[in-house]
Amino acid sequence: MGGAQQPHLNGAYYGPSIPPPPPKTYHRPGRGDGCNPLTCCCGCLCSCIFNCIFQIILTFVIVVGVIILVLWLTLRPNKVKFQVTDAALTEFNFTNTNTNTNNLNFNLALNMTVRNPNKRIGIYYDSIEARVFYEGQRFDSIQLTRFYQGHKNTTTLNAVFKGQNLVLLGNKEASKFNEEKSSGTFSIDMKLYLRIRFKVSVFKSPKFKPKIECDLKVPLDSNGGSSGSFEATKCKLDW
Repeated sequence: MGGAQQPHLNGAYYGPSIPPPPPKTYHRPGRGDGCNPLTCCCGCLCSCIFNCIFQIILTFVIVVGVIILVLWLTLRPNKVKFQVTDAALTEFNFTNTNTNTNNLNFNLALNMTVRNPNKRIGIYYDSIEARVFYEGQRFDSIQLTRFYQGHKNTTTLNAVFKGQNLVLLGNKEASKFNEEKSSGTFSIDMKLYLRIRFKVSVFKSPKFKPKIECDLKVPLDSNGGSSGSFEATKCKLDW
């Protein structure tokens, strides 16, 4: 068969231009690229643990808050009220000794009332220590009888401080003592250190240690009786 003769090709190509091959790129993985299965697993586990702990703590706080609110609404607790109703000071003077120290001679009797205004809360007074101070220095302390106080009850306490103790006064305190001696009324502080427990129905609380502070103005009564000029003084409760 005869066919058309193809002209001899000399290696030249006259068709469309051939685009150059794309340049080779080299990808260097960075530290944040990709995900290590072990790292991802640990991160998810830690996040889950933290979320669970947070939810447990939040739930606990909410439950405790609700319980406290319910107890408060049910019990309606009120502060116990302390008051010194009467005081008799028949001796309060210093005696200089051979060692040039000052001994305070004192005879002080105090009557107090303790009022529990609560309807559903009783109070155990497991320990009551009464201390008396003059110009910041304690000159005597006694233990009062322990007792239980029921609901909406008022209890009377009596404390007698009598004796002689060393009390050192500076110039300023000594000057104030002389002024009060001239006026016939002394500034005496009494503090009660308590250990108490609360009782609600059959339940008893742990022990608490509140402190009662009473700032008294006590007139000296040389006749040895209760001073009628003493003004009843409310005391401050310090938790």
